[in-house]
Amino acid sequence: MSFAERPNNLHDEHATGHVMEVFLAFLKLGLTSFGGPIAHLGYFREELVKRRNWLSEEAYADLVALCQFLPGPASSQVGFGLGLMRAGPFGALAAFLAFTAPSALLLFAFAYWASAFDGPVGAGLIHGLKLVAVAVVSQAVWGMARNFCADQLRAGLAVLAVVLVVVLGGAGGQIAAIVAGGLGGFLFCRSEIRQQSQEVLLAPRHRFGLLSVVLFAVLLFGLPFLTEWYTDPLLGVFSSFYHSGSLVFGGGHVVLPLLEAEIVGNGLVSENSFLAGYGATQAVPGPLFTFAGYLGAVMETGHAAWIGACVALIGIFLPGALLLIAGLPYWAVLRRTPSARGVMAGANAAVVGVLGAALYSPVWTSAVLEARDFAAALCGFVLLVSFKAPPWVVVVFLAMTGIGFAFV
Repeated sequence: MSFAERPNNLHDEHATGHVMEVFLAFLKLGLTSFGGPIAHLGYFREELVKRRNWLSEEAYADLVALCQFLPGPASSQVGFGLGLMRAGPFGALAAFLAFTAPSALLLFAFAYWASAFDGPVGAGLIHGLKLVAVAVVSQAVWGMARNFCADQLRAGLAVLAVVLVVVLGGAGGQIAAIVAGGLGGFLFCRSEIRQQSQEVLLAPRHRFGLLSVVLFAVLLFGLPFLTEWYTDPLLGVFSSFYHSGSLVFGGGHVVLPLLEAEIVGNGLVSENSFLAGYGATQAVPGPLFTFAGYLGAVMETGHAAWIGACVALIGIFLPGALLLIAGLPYWAVLRRTPSARGVMAGANAAVVGVLGAALYSPVWTSAVLEARDFAAALCGFVLLVSFKAPPWVVVVFLAMTGIGFAFV
């Protein structure tokens, strides 16, 4: 049944599954899905499309295409959408909680116990995790550049993004880079877009989509003003993470420079703690955005660490959920618009440049201090790219290497 033939609503009378079924399926995925967003999409397809037959290959491909088009964590958005299609709004919430909770709890535990590490072992572990960040972000830049900068035009947009980030600095430079990339794509990349034929099988009503996009915009533009007027630390945390989650294109690794500008740039978390947490995130299953839970836990908010973690997690995941609900009713038309896909092509090229700038500073400059650090990070990169080693293997290898360096 096509998109046009299927009733549009946000209620669960057309859903075919149960909330507990969705929760248990995604809990299994949340405990076992290592490897980052692209790997997660493969796990979803294998478990939910091929094994459980929740939806067709065509519907799944269309949902993935929409989530890659929108800002936000693509794999988490796909999970949210699958839960929505299977068991309505409560199914979407169950999918999100089950897929996110395992990695969020592990990173919260790391934040809680990280302060217990001191002396050469602790210093070596932190340094090793910073080297993990070098290897992982290098892999992300390499892979994204091959996918999103396949011609001279988009490579030029990526370089322009680096220049804007370096010249303007901070979150403003990153936003300017993405806007410039989108504008360049709108002007020059429209002829490169390929049309798809699949149809989304279930979408919210248009009024729910409109309400979602209005709420998204109100929070995005209203929170900075509200934090100026009402100086509650938790509101500031929510605003920072919501802003970062609203601007992420191209995969979970792109959240690194945005969070670094928002969190480290404003003095909320030290650079060492930030990069150590990012390295630890590579060792846990589930979405990379749960890194926000670690950051919320280590911040000084005046509240319990778990409260800061929860506020940060809600802040970073909420924009993607709102945009998915907003986009589903309009995707069948939007995806056929060359201008819209051109903007996305340009924005994706720009985020390669944004992430490339972050690879140099703060990732490289804070971790690679001497030749042996370069050699260790290079080994981690080769393990990821050439040997296809799971990220957790690289985490263990470089963490132990960092500890070894501390005693040499």
